[in-house]
Amino acid sequence: MAKSSADDAELRRACAAAVAASGARGEDVAFSIRVAKGRGIFEKLGRLAKPRVLALTVKQSSRGEANKAFLRVLKYSSGAVLEPAKLYKLKHLTKVEVISNDPSGCTFVLGFDNLRSQSVAPPQWTMRNIDDRNRLLFCILNMCKEILSYLPKVVGIDIVELALWAKENTLTIDNQVSTQDGQETSVATQTERKVTVTVENDLVSQAKEEEEDMEALLDTYVMGIGEADAFSERLKQELVALEAANVYQLLESEPLIEEVLQGLDAASATVDDMDEWLRIFNLKLRHMREDIASIESRNNGLEMQSVNNKGLMEELDKLLERLRIPQEFAASLTGGSFEESRMLKNVEACEWLTGAIRSLEVPNLDPCYVNMRAVREKKAELEKLKTTFVRRASEFLRNYFSSLVDFMISDKSYFSQRGQLKRPDHADLRYKCRTYARLLQHLKSLDKSCLGPLRKAYCHSLNLLLRREAREFANELRASTKAPKNPAVWLEGSGGSGHNGSSADTSTVSDAYSKMLTIFIPLLVDESSFFAHFMCFEVPALVPAGSPNANKSKSGGNDADDDLGLMDPDGNDLKPDSTSAELGTLNEALQELLDGIQEDFYAVVDWAYKIDPLRCISMHGITERYLSGQKADAAGFVRKLLDDLESRISVQFSRFIDEACHQIERNERNVRQTGILAYIPRFAVLASRMEQYIQGQSRDLIDKAYTKLVSTMFATLEKIAQSDPKTADIVLIENYAAFQNSLYDLANVVPTLAKFYHQASESYELACTRHISSLIYLQFERLFQFNRKVEELTYTIAAEEIPFQLGLSKTDLRRVLKSSLSGIDKSIGAMYRRLQKTLTSDELFPSLWDKCKKEFLDKYESFVQMVTRIYGNEPIMSVNEMKEVLASF
Repeated sequence: MAKSSADDAELRRACAAAVAASGARGEDVAFSIRVAKGRGIFEKLGRLAKPRVLALTVKQSSRGEANKAFLRVLKYSSGAVLEPAKLYKLKHLTKVEVISNDPSGCTFVLGFDNLRSQSVAPPQWTMRNIDDRNRLLFCILNMCKEILSYLPKVVGIDIVELALWAKENTLTIDNQVSTQDGQETSVATQTERKVTVTVENDLVSQAKEEEEDMEALLDTYVMGIGEADAFSERLKQELVALEAANVYQLLESEPLIEEVLQGLDAASATVDDMDEWLRIFNLKLRHMREDIASIESRNNGLEMQSVNNKGLMEELDKLLERLRIPQEFAASLTGGSFEESRMLKNVEACEWLTGAIRSLEVPNLDPCYVNMRAVREKKAELEKLKTTFVRRASEFLRNYFSSLVDFMISDKSYFSQRGQLKRPDHADLRYKCRTYARLLQHLKSLDKSCLGPLRKAYCHSLNLLLRREAREFANELRASTKAPKNPAVWLEGSGGSGHNGSSADTSTVSDAYSKMLTIFIPLLVDESSFFAHFMCFEVPALVPAGSPNANKSKSGGNDADDDLGLMDPDGNDLKPDSTSAELGTLNEALQELLDGIQEDFYAVVDWAYKIDPLRCISMHGITERYLSGQKADAAGFVRKLLDDLESRISVQFSRFIDEACHQIERNERNVRQTGILAYIPRFAVLASRMEQYIQGQSRDLIDKAYTKLVSTMFATLEKIAQSDPKTADIVLIENYAAFQNSLYDLANVVPTLAKFYHQASESYELACTRHISSLIYLQFERLFQFNRKVEELTYTIAAEEIPFQLGLSKTDLRRVLKSSLSGIDKSIGAMYRRLQKTLTSDELFPSLWDKCKKEFLDKYESFVQMVTRIYGNEPIMSVNEMKEVLASF
């Protein structure tokens, strides 16, 4: 038998290592062999089979249980190392089928009964030769027999042939073991032979059983070969004898059959008599049932008529009760008084009328009653009562609202007077209106269209009162506020007006504006909320969360809104569409209620702006704080009022910033300005004051103002500097330095000013560099002019050729050094005095002179390096000697 991979000990050890690496413990590899995995459809498409290794493993049980057998499929990884691919339990193996399409017979399929997808064809395994196939199948059958005690079905291979192969090759199935000296020895275990013989016997027994049965049958007929006719004749004789025996048996049972037939005839006669009696009794019972049904039908009709008559009487009594109009309610509805003492009876009459009308409508009344004449007449009578009552109540309420407000307007004690600010108090007004709140609710349920004129009448009357209160309060507020007589002036040309404006205390102006908002904004919100509840608008709760009235309503205070009881904010009757429509109607009504009152707020804002424009910052922050608290839909007009106030304040402040920018630009028209411009230090004072006035979220407003002012200042400064090129850098240096010094503290806390601070610092450095360079070149022009010429030539010719160029020889170099460095002390002193003379600020001179010395040393050091590189050891003053000369100044 040829050497197979099943005898490869290295393969078996590799399989054992792969099984151990997969985490399986206690499994021993009993058999391993190389195979090729494929599927019929893939092979037809030209795809190559995949190399695999099949390993049979046995797991020993430690608790007395049966051992477990597994079939493991291993594949080669990218590093040619075996790794587990799939695991099958042999206890689920039901079929072993050799593929008939493979003429070699080396391809087979293993069928398992626990595969997840039975619709997918199982993989086909192809062996190298028939011996490898038989060896693997024989080992599988051995394990199934010994461990699992059963054999799977074998298809496509002759069992006898497999058993004969096993018998012939059992003694040659050895395990090859390599000894230390490299020689191979065959070790055949007795156990393997015993198992092989057992499986052989089982496989052969299946074929022998059929042969033994056929031999037993043929042994009963001892005949020779060629006696087929005699055998056929004998079979015919036995068949005739069998039929004769059956006929004889039938003839012997004839008396018994006769006796049974007689009994059947007697029973049939008795059954016919019984059927006749049953037909007679059935006829009599049917007549009795008809009589009983007729009696019951008459009784049921009489009972139903009695019940119907009783129910009809009860329904008619109820209908008559619905149609009756109580005399006291009719009197209240048609001609009763609307005085406060009579309101309880009027409300009861409204409730009865509403209930009576609803009781005659289809949902509450049976549809069969709707077309009755009595019902139609009574419904018309109730509609007439409703129309009369709604007309009378509406006329009374319109007159009542007007008279109530006229009374309050005529009494001057309700308003602010000279020397006394009066907070508007509408508690008495709301108390009197609250008396008719339930009446309004019933009017809405009776006729919703009547609320429109009533709402307009209420808005018109109360609007007069609110405008009068706001006008009187605003006038007295301005008159009683102590403010500077001269308005603050910023960034003007004269120093006095700017300083006076900045030092005056104008906090009373913003306090007055804050007091105006503190008094009237809550009042307007309360009036909006009261109006929405009182006039029965179907909207949610209208008082903003966190407002004083919201706290009162939670604590059970006796506020006007708390006692109305008109709306349930969480009521299920409110629908989103109806709520949005009601909110639109409510905002239109609030516009009529509060329109015109904004003019008095505008007057206070304009008055404060004239006194101190910077107070716009405080007023802007105050307005934002109030605006952030108004979130409820009923305060729609109040939010609009606050938005308009914020816009007006922003416009006024922008106007002030524009005027300040215009004042800055006027400096451009002045002729020959030197030193620090006036608006530089004044802007620092202005910025400090603006930072003091910031409240709330006014940062964006201030940052925009800073951006516009500083941009204008820098642009104007550049234009002034360009008007005189000789002093341009000096003007820029002094003014940018003054800007940085005056805004150093603010730039550390204000990001916008920090940005402009860095911009001024960059411009200052550029101006210093230009001015210092001009001073150095003015004093040492020949020295550094010579250096520049040499540097330019280094880009075009070699360094050793430069001393031979015209004007750049060593003689020319000595002349330049003599003219520039012979009186170096005097030259540096002249440069020192010229820098000191050009500056108007003594504070800047030390830092500029240090910059000048550093710049000169850098240029001189570059010159010395050039001389050394180009002219060799030409004598020249060293850099250290130059430092000592500069240190003396």
